[in-house]
Amino acid sequence: MQVLRRIRTGFLLTAITFCFCSAPAIGQATSNAASLHTQRMAGEHGGEHDFDFEVGTWKIHLSRLEHPLTGSTNWVQFDGTSVTRELWNGKADIEQFETDGPTGHIEGLTLRTYNPQSQQWSLYWANSKDGSLGQPMVGQFKNGRGEFYDQEAFQGRTIFVRYVWSKITRNSAHFEQSFSDDGGKTWEVNWITDQTRVEQ
Repeated sequence: MQVLRRIRTGFLLTAITFCFCSAPAIGQATSNAASLHTQRMAGEHGGEHDFDFEVGTWKIHLSRLEHPLTGSTNWVQFDGTSVTRELWNGKADIEQFETDGPTGHIEGLTLRTYNPQSQQWSLYWANSKDGSLGQPMVGQFKNGRGEFYDQEAFQGRTIFVRYVWSKITRNSAHFEQSFSDDGGKTWEVNWITDQTRVEQ
């Protein structure tokens, strides 16, 4: 009987020792696995899918200020379509844009590319009239709102340009372009598009 008690006691002490010695290692392994999972999730969702909503075919209504930064209040209306195709598994896309209005035809494209290091997008616009890609607008999304900026020449002076994407749903989105000639203190909106999905 005493032998049996000693065996049971020895087994119990061994089990307790194993549990106490192993607990930190098990806890550390679990913590490391959770940390790695979090890092992977952060890497996978760092912003490279921010423009996934754009993929597909859209009906476009464009309002364009006829003479920006002149005090003009004359807006011209255009209607058309855009088609966006995904590239690089979501880390880039290309949009073909085409509208018509009383002042003519606008045909262009936007190339968007994602930098995983900076977690920012670069947006390049090209117009069919000259066929060249402009310098990129650079920025990112925060809380469902995307803001992108650059500095460029406009009518002999240097201005800031801002793009804003907002009101994004699966089937609609709102876009505005604004100019600032006072270093970003004030902004004048000169291009507004509202889009409605036609198909995915």
